[in-house]
Amino acid sequence: MDSELASSAPEAGAPAGHGSDRYPLDHGYLFSAAGVGRKIDAATAIAWLGREAPERDEFLWLQFHDIPSVLDGWPVQDVTLPEAFGETLREGSRSTRIESMQKSMIAVVNDVDYDFTRKKPLAVATLWLSAGPHYLLAVRNQPLRSVQQVRADVEAGEIFHSPLALLIRLLQEQADVLRAIVRGGSHTADEVEALLLGGQLPKRASLGGIRRDLVRLRRLLAPEPAALFRLVNRPPRWVRDEDAQELRRSAEAFSLTLRDMAGLQERIQLLEEEIADRVAEHTNRSVLILTAVTVIALPINLIAGLLGMNIGGLPLRINPYGFWIIVAISGCLTGLAGWFVFWRGRD
Repeated sequence: MDSELASSAPEAGAPAGHGSDRYPLDHGYLFSAAGVGRKIDAATAIAWLGREAPERDEFLWLQFHDIPSVLDGWPVQDVTLPEAFGETLREGSRSTRIESMQKSMIAVVNDVDYDFTRKKPLAVATLWLSAGPHYLLAVRNQPLRSVQQVRADVEAGEIFHSPLALLIRLLQEQADVLRAIVRGGSHTADEVEALLLGGQLPKRASLGGIRRDLVRLRRLLAPEPAALFRLVNRPPRWVRDEDAQELRRSAEAFSLTLRDMAGLQERIQLLEEEIADRVAEHTNRSVLILTAVTVIALPINLIAGLLGMNIGGLPLRINPYGFWIIVAISGCLTGLAGWFVFWRGRD
């Protein structure tokens, strides 16, 4: 069947004079009615899309890397994409979303390359998708780890009965990344809390970086709850019942993960406030000590300044015990200043 599809490709929608290898197709898979996917090239995909009546339970998964080619060329000639999908691609919207558009669905899925050692900055790659009864089109801006994982599952023979099943798997991969980040952040928060309970003063920098990452990830990776639950409650007619149930479970898992992220943010914020309070307490204590030293040394400095003036009339200048008298006076005044600072300060 592959040879028949490939030979009919030029008649099925490929522009004359252009080979199918020039299309920006990263990879393509044709799934049979049994849910088994096999890798295909652009010519086979063009021919399959050009068929008047494709097999009822067959569908394509095509991924591209060039947004202008998708918007202005193939596969737009063979697949009717919703206008909202084109607008999402043009504006480069990167917030995770999944919603129904007429007879199809559009989604934006993000993947994160998160370094738990924080030696590398947070990197986010975006995948734009349009799903219909017989196709799943995906456009990426950077390679995605989750897509590579799903591709490996497909080539290993895992069963996917519909385009929505593939989309749900991608969302599950995204949720797994979020859960791993929450676990890593919770582990760091536990270590900081243990240091605080042990009387040590940890640094705020690690917690602040995690909290900023959580805020950014919630903005990019968290799907819009209202749109997601609307889709769960009123899916398109072509969505299988088992896929609708799996989508509902994915939505609940996302909701729990987002709740954990929000709780972790609040916990990190409380830890940062406690660290800031302890730093302020240490600072106030240091300022108090410096002030006390300054006040205690004030009589000695004042007397030394007065007696050090090179002018006539200084008292006890010719007295043989003048030095010890000044020392005694300075000691009394210093003791009085110390009493005023420490003993009076307790009140």
